[in-house]
Amino acid sequence: MDTANQLASAGTFQVLKLPLGFIRVLEWLFSIFAFATCGGYTGQLRVSVDCMEKASSNLSIGIDFGYPFRLHQVSFEAPMCEAMRRERVFLTGDYSSSAEFFVTIAVFAFLYSLMAAIIYIFFLNKYRENSRAPLIDFVVTVVFSFLWLVSSSAWAKALSDVKVATDPDEVQLLISACKDQTNTCGSLHGPRWSGLNTSVVFGFLNFVLWAGNIWFVFKETSWHKGASRFAAGASEKQGGTFSQQSYNQGSFDQSGSYNTQGNMGQPSEYSQVGGPTSYPSQMQHHIGVLFVKREFVSPYCLQVAAPATNAWDCFLCHRQTDE
Repeated sequence: MDTANQLASAGTFQVLKLPLGFIRVLEWLFSIFAFATCGGYTGQLRVSVDCMEKASSNLSIGIDFGYPFRLHQVSFEAPMCEAMRRERVFLTGDYSSSAEFFVTIAVFAFLYSLMAAIIYIFFLNKYRENSRAPLIDFVVTVVFSFLWLVSSSAWAKALSDVKVATDPDEVQLLISACKDQTNTCGSLHGPRWSGLNTSVVFGFLNFVLWAGNIWFVFKETSWHKGASRFAAGASEKQGGTFSQQSYNQGSFDQSGSYNTQGNMGQPSEYSQVGGPTSYPSQMQHHIGVLFVKREFVSPYCLQVAAPATNAWDCFLCHRQTDE
């Protein structure tokens, strides 16, 4: 009892409240239901053969079958309605590959989900510190999702074939005495399929659980964490660039205007048009204005030349004004 209490105190059972741990427990339970309902199935059907010679009749022939559904190995004795003779009749079909594949996937999924749940509970910190463990968990989860889909689909198809092969009306066609119109054959009851139908449902539910858990396992991998850090760094960098642009805009608004008073008493303003410019661009603009001011420049030219970005534009403005 003390050992159990120590293990309980050492474990981090809070992880079972998270999707990562809670879904693992559901996968463990559903995998048990899947292989139990399929691997533990046994069925029986009964047919009757009523011969013209009543002494040869057999009104209740029981045929038992079950997992792994090698029906071609299932046999029963039926009367031939000829002088008390009997024959051994075999069912048709071998569906063991699909059934065994389904059960095998369920068993391995049960073992892996149990191991993963134990690691989550008792070694969660080491699991998250080791970058390789989440990657392995992610790959295994993806593989099991695919295997659950394939095995459930294959088993669903095989189950439909098993139902046809064990249908009492189909089994009667295998009995030679039933081919004679003078004899009467009938079915007493067929097998019950509720257990096998449930196994198919649990198979697809396991696929949904494992496929849905891919995202939560992926969030623990270094791939997702690296992408999150990159996105956060890009956001911070973009925010810093925007702040710097705002600072440059504010600085230019405070000191970037150039007012002058012309000889004709008309004020003109030299200010920025368009987006903010850097300090070297402003200096180049002033140099261009000083270059054309070797000769008389009217206030109109200063107003028009203000948006210019080099000395040549200002010079063209000066020429056009003089003309």
